[in-house]
Amino acid sequence: MANETRTILVTGATGGIGTAVCRQLAHSGHSLVLAARNEAKLESLSHELAGTGDRPVWLPLDMTSDQSIRQFGEQLTSRDIVLDGVVLMPPQAHSTNDPMPTGEAWRALFQNCFIGPLEVLKTAIGRMNPDPVNGRRAKIVIISGISSAQVLGHYATSNVLRCAWIGEAKTLAFALGARGIHVNTLSLGGTLSPWYREAIETRAAAAGVTFEQRLAEETANVPLGKYGEPEEVAIAVEGLLSRFSDHMSGLNIMHDGGFTRSY
Repeated sequence: MANETRTILVTGATGGIGTAVCRQLAHSGHSLVLAARNEAKLESLSHELAGTGDRPVWLPLDMTSDQSIRQFGEQLTSRDIVLDGVVLMPPQAHSTNDPMPTGEAWRALFQNCFIGPLEVLKTAIGRMNPDPVNGRRAKIVIISGISSAQVLGHYATSNVLRCAWIGEAKTLAFALGARGIHVNTLSLGGTLSPWYREAIETRAAAAGVTFEQRLAEETANVPLGKYGEPEEVAIAVEGLLSRFSDHMSGLNIMHDGGFTRSY
């Protein structure tokens, strides 16, 4: 879905899904601002993507660190970067069956997975200058998970945190809509990122079956009979950043092969 050149910030750019998103957007001609913790990986990805167009800007960012977030914002300002879009991938809580962790654990989770990333988003919004009267809109895509729409027992804390993001996205959609800033969430089901593939391989080895057999077992309750690929996520993200979403805001879109049963 190629458009006019737009400048898009991608957080978590060096992860399996983030890298796929960056490759897709670069291939479509967008200018990118890459953000992640590992500077060596950021520089390497920037070199790779330079082969498809302009070399992306890369900025180190640790969303769990207030100092890193402040420095990131200062870099955006000093470089006079104006953003047309943001792909925000907040850090995710580890799976847990404990619905009532300690207060200290909750404070850390909300700081790392919600408060810090929200500060990053606020900083990014401050670098946006949409002009809806003349057809120039800014798009925000927040990556979430399917427990934003239905409770999963082994994602007890994520159930809460992801719902917090859905509520925040809906609130921002109302608050920012008149400025021409759209805010949508994309909630992923099982996605075959490198770390998730490794987890399936580990489970397959423990069960004495092949990767393909284990994958077939795990996706038997998914209507499409498969998990998503990072490249498929990237295409969906690009769509939400494009004119496709010019009359869409405040939506939580499921990317789960039909797994979610709720209306």
